[in-house]
Amino acid sequence: MKKLVLKAGSRPPWVGLAAAVWVQMSAANGSNFTLYSSALKSVLGFNQQQVTILGVANDFGESLGLLPGVALNKFPPWVVLLVGVVFCFLGYGVLWLAVSQTVTGLPYWLLFLVLVVGANSNAWFGTAVLVTNMRNFPLSRGTVAGILKGYVGISAAIYTVLYSLVLKESKAGLLLFLTLGIPVICLVMLYFIQACTPASGEDSSVHAHFIFTQAASIFLAIYVTVISITSDVISLSDTVSYILVAIMVLLMMSPLVIPIKMTIFPANTSKPTPASSSDDLVRQGGDLTQTDPLVTPSLSATYLGSFYENEDDVSDVETLLAVGEGAIKKKRRPRRGEDFKLGEAFIKADFWLLWVVYFLGAGSGVTVLNNLAQIGIALGVDDTTTLLCVFSFCNFAGRLGSGAVSEYFVRSKTIPRTAWITITYLIMVFIFLLYASALNGTLYAATALLGVCYGIIYSLMVPTASELFGLKHFGIIYNFLALGNPIGALLFSGILAGYVYDAEAAKQGSSTCLGAECFRLTFLVLAGLCGLGTILSTILTIRIRPVYQMLYAGGSFRLPQTSGH
Repeated sequence: MKKLVLKAGSRPPWVGLAAAVWVQMSAANGSNFTLYSSALKSVLGFNQQQVTILGVANDFGESLGLLPGVALNKFPPWVVLLVGVVFCFLGYGVLWLAVSQTVTGLPYWLLFLVLVVGANSNAWFGTAVLVTNMRNFPLSRGTVAGILKGYVGISAAIYTVLYSLVLKESKAGLLLFLTLGIPVICLVMLYFIQACTPASGEDSSVHAHFIFTQAASIFLAIYVTVISITSDVISLSDTVSYILVAIMVLLMMSPLVIPIKMTIFPANTSKPTPASSSDDLVRQGGDLTQTDPLVTPSLSATYLGSFYENEDDVSDVETLLAVGEGAIKKKRRPRRGEDFKLGEAFIKADFWLLWVVYFLGAGSGVTVLNNLAQIGIALGVDDTTTLLCVFSFCNFAGRLGSGAVSEYFVRSKTIPRTAWITITYLIMVFIFLLYASALNGTLYAATALLGVCYGIIYSLMVPTASELFGLKHFGIIYNFLALGNPIGALLFSGILAGYVYDAEAAKQGSSTCLGAECFRLTFLVLAGLCGLGTILSTILTIRIRPVYQMLYAGGSFRLPQTSGH
């Protein structure tokens, strides 16, 4: 029978991870809307309602990730990234033309459309690098997801530093950077984001490399947060500003140390032990029965499916002969832990439980994030910049830490990652009750805790989905689950919080609401929703525990067993 081989390059996957970090830091362009939204109002003469609708366009475009997920299964990652580059250039380019008044009289509907297109570049960038790197590191999914999602959290603060210290708070300058700067960065990194030979679980340096990358991201987050707060408190000269930004860029380049070190000091690799013919795995007709020498024996081809050449290369006659000989099985519905298509995942209770669990947590967290400035003002904090920095840093810490912690316990104790989501929900119930009480001195503590919890839920959904439904169609499944964030924002923030706030402001006879009552009912409802999330995530954890015992029994990744092999 014809043997199929991996479509993998010879470069180590750390090159792609280092490049992905830069793409992820660029891919948070949607978080910049608040930095230039005031220009849309003042320069273009829009009212607050029109600007709010443009904000919805920004969130909507940022969340349209199903098409990038489909495209990544059909084309190499560089094609998906290139689409994102084009969308970013066109979308923000038109906005720059409007805000800089280079072109005047652009219709409102066109600006709505180009904002959707520009923000949608985020989905193309993020899908390409996240899915590709999780496939390149299939044995360290939680850690990789935590690192990449953590850098997305840092990027909002990085943009703020660039906006304040380099661009001197120029809205048109920021939009020009989004138009040209991000596409240039992604074009440079485009060549390095590709499927590579997966990192071997037996390589002792893998753990050390991850520790270094995590430590570098923590140091960068602390540095960016400190200079962001410092620049708000004291006035910095241009020279000092540029020096601080230059140091920040050097810290952003720290993940490149790993591939550079591996190039200068290559590791001594031992000869692989020849595998017997009974242990070899050959992918035929969608199943796996022989091992490719590039695949670690503990890996399932189910998780590396998209690395293989198209199975159509095998003739129908060969496939039928293989079925007759018992080498492969006829197509059957996948079991949990194997590769699912989106339609196959739709009929699984675990899929919808995971969706609702993510929807409740992400929707609750983003409600506070979207209204954090108003919450601070209502509770007597005039300058909410520090409050936003606290939330952003703790959000990063939650994303990064949850990936590493869940990865350790899933291997040592086979504890499902959703167990940590259950604990997080219990903490969130307490946080929202703390918000509702409006006790003096608790605002910053509650915001910090919520930032951590929001980051945990956002980060742990990613590897959980890949472990339950595989990596072959992960891009599509992940982006469908991610729709819980904007839907939650619409229901809990746009409708619930907005209605309660406006109603309380009307009672006070002002457009600005002051006092604990402005958000108290919203916080109590969110506490109740998190209580529901605790119950559902507990049910999900109990249901999927056998899957984790199968995948990680003995502390290492195991091949899901199927009959007939």
